[in-house]
Amino acid sequence: MTQPDSLHYLGVRDAIATRIAGGELKPGERLPSERQLQVGGGVARGTIREALFQLEAEGIIYRKDRSGWYVSPPPVVYDPTRWEGFMSYVEAQGRRPETETLSKTEIACTPALAPIFGRPVGAPMYRIRRRRSVDGRAVLVETIVVDAALAPDLLSHPLDGSLTSVLKSAYNIAVARNRVDMQPCALTRGEAEALQVKSGLPGLNVVRTSYDAQGRVVEFDREYWRHDALKISVDIRVR
Repeated sequence: MTQPDSLHYLGVRDAIATRIAGGELKPGERLPSERQLQVGGGVARGTIREALFQLEAEGIIYRKDRSGWYVSPPPVVYDPTRWEGFMSYVEAQGRRPETETLSKTEIACTPALAPIFGRPVGAPMYRIRRRRSVDGRAVLVETIVVDAALAPDLLSHPLDGSLTSVLKSAYNIAVARNRVDMQPCALTRGEAEALQVKSGLPGLNVVRTSYDAQGRVVEFDREYWRHDALKISVDIRVR
């Protein structure tokens, strides 16, 4: 009896996943082409594609434009209860972090931002959009808003590193508290294009609000992560 296509693609998915789990295909390594997989397994091209899409959705493999499919590297481990910036916790795990400023502009405070910052609508704000990478692969795109009254001329500073460090060294503004909210999301076109992934893939939306000792909002940061790039890990000690 002929096996249904749904079972065919799951069988192909399992075969590729087994090769990855067994170390035959290593993190960062390119998979055989769709044609090679088709010839080797004797299945239809569409079935191969369905299996690859399933592995991508699970975060086991990822695509590079015009280059093919690759085994996903291990995710970065993130503990939201610890005070560490992106550069610090990525380097601490032996990985290579990079930050690229995509745009930086002065904007007027919107009705949505006004209650967050406690500022009137129309007050000057800075909006910074950045892409952050680990080992050369883009893993998140973020939009940060800073009150211009707290950090005049902020946009003239280099912002391809730790913004918190710039605020501390140039303006003597220190972050004393962070509030972090996280929820799963689907990556919309803008975020997906910046991360070079397919629109609609799952992602993680992390919203971080940073306060100084006086309770003023220092940074409001909205991040969109690749779903395969981050592992949330919290070590809770019971007293």
